[in-house]
Amino acid sequence: MLSPEIRRIALMVALAAISYLLLLAWNEDYGVGSDPAPSDAPPPVAGADAPVVPAPADDLPDASIGAAAVPETVEEPVPQAPEDSAPRQVQVTTPELHLTIDRLGGDVVALALPKYPRSTENATPFRLLAQDGLHTYVAQSGLIGPDGVDSTGERPLYTTPRSEYRMGEDDAELAVELRHETVAGVEVIKRFRFQAGSYAFDVEHEVRNGSVADVQARLFAQLKRDDSTPEEEGFQIGPRPYVGAALTTPEDRYNKVDFDDVDETEFRADVTGGWVAMLQHYFVVAWVANPEELNAYTGRRLAGPGRPLYAFGYVAPEFRVAPGARQVVSAKLYAGPKHQDRLEAIAENLSLTVDYGILWWLAVPLFQALAYIQSWVINWGVAILLLTLAIKLVLYPLSAIAYRSGAKMRRVAPQLKRLQERHSDDRRKLSAEMMELYRREGANPFGGCLPMLLQMPVFFALYWVLYESVELRQAPFFLWIEDLSVMDPFFVLPILMGGSMYLMQMLNPPMPDPMQARMMKMMPFLFTAFSLFFPAGLVLYWLANNLLSLLQQWYVTRQADREAAA
Repeated sequence: MLSPEIRRIALMVALAAISYLLLLAWNEDYGVGSDPAPSDAPPPVAGADAPVVPAPADDLPDASIGAAAVPETVEEPVPQAPEDSAPRQVQVTTPELHLTIDRLGGDVVALALPKYPRSTENATPFRLLAQDGLHTYVAQSGLIGPDGVDSTGERPLYTTPRSEYRMGEDDAELAVELRHETVAGVEVIKRFRFQAGSYAFDVEHEVRNGSVADVQARLFAQLKRDDSTPEEEGFQIGPRPYVGAALTTPEDRYNKVDFDDVDETEFRADVTGGWVAMLQHYFVVAWVANPEELNAYTGRRLAGPGRPLYAFGYVAPEFRVAPGARQVVSAKLYAGPKHQDRLEAIAENLSLTVDYGILWWLAVPLFQALAYIQSWVINWGVAILLLTLAIKLVLYPLSAIAYRSGAKMRRVAPQLKRLQERHSDDRRKLSAEMMELYRREGANPFGGCLPMLLQMPVFFALYWVLYESVELRQAPFFLWIEDLSVMDPFFVLPILMGGSMYLMQMLNPPMPDPMQARMMKMMPFLFTAFSLFFPAGLVLYWLANNLLSLLQQWYVTRQADREAAA
């Protein structure tokens, strides 16, 4: 039978190991190897300066998804689009977004965030969408169905009077219009509406039917990307953020769908309203559907050679436009940071893409408290320190129970050692004597475990708050810490954190067994190694938590020793 000391050390080591493994295994997606570093130049669009060649539409969704069967019609051959010498790219600039629209299909094929530099050393805007030789990540939309302009086997070539649009400092909105007219006289206007101060914009399709027959079509919107690692997430030790798709359904408010999940079987779900998103660390791109319509959502792997491509999106219900009439259908695209307030205002449950996991109910108020403190002190690092202090004060009663139990175990340690020497050959007798000693002295070798276990949900919730919050990205602290979201460049905080763990051990009861003592002495070094490559904001929290715990432990232990001596 294992002695209480051995069970106690085994429990502590197991808790430490499980804690770290939980951080490593939080997401099932561990990504792929890092890709070549992207150039600082604006991302080009393949073939942008070449003569226009109609693009195949075989990556678009099936128009029959979620709809009744449509009678077959005989389509007349579509004339080849005349060569167009105008630039394929349409550049749009707002204070929040730099994006490129391809006139062939009207897709958003490049998008950067000027208010979010790539790093503290590289002021180039962070690139979220791109279509170049290394990456494919685009936002597509159009009209499919019997008379949809995207259902002819090739994408429509839109025209626009300008190749550049810019929102002025005093402008409240900006509209960009692309036009396409079929040989039958149906005009489609694809309109992008941008609002000042917003990362979301509306994408409208206006159909003006100048033909002699009804026009039937369905709006589709989808995100197409490869499985490459986002440029910020190459080499990394520790937990990897989720990179993949997510959507909301009646059964699951936040349903993550890995790329692997659709390699063999296509994902399908019918949802009233809803949204579909592609996620990565700190940023999200999402199509938001009309909340009053029943939409058919799909996720699938696209056929073709080379790197795997995946498409996640939805198809809206069919609409009909009579001759001489017009109709507008629209979707909303969000491309930007995972700001909870912004996301919550756009669509229900979209804020859940800030993924705090199963402890979201605890993490959300912790983040709100952190943001409130930061609004007063400005510095996010100082806000972390003050929030840690507040949490330690709230949890002090639980900590005091654990520290008092440790103080009692420290006092009986010499007697335990003598018992072990006296009964080294009789484990049964040793266990009985130890139990009697614990009863007589009121000590409990596991008395400090339960209070510490009760605090672990708070620890993990705050961990994910600091790990997931885009507000900490490139947020400076003091001196050499210029970015709380990346590792300490000089490893000062991890070393101090390890030192604080060692000091905490000095106040804990010594392990009677030499092997146990050596194992405990290794713990600070192991945790220091774990934290070397963790974001500085997380290590700052751990260091502050350890120092406050050290102070509380010293105070409680001193009080307990005085009471015992009285």
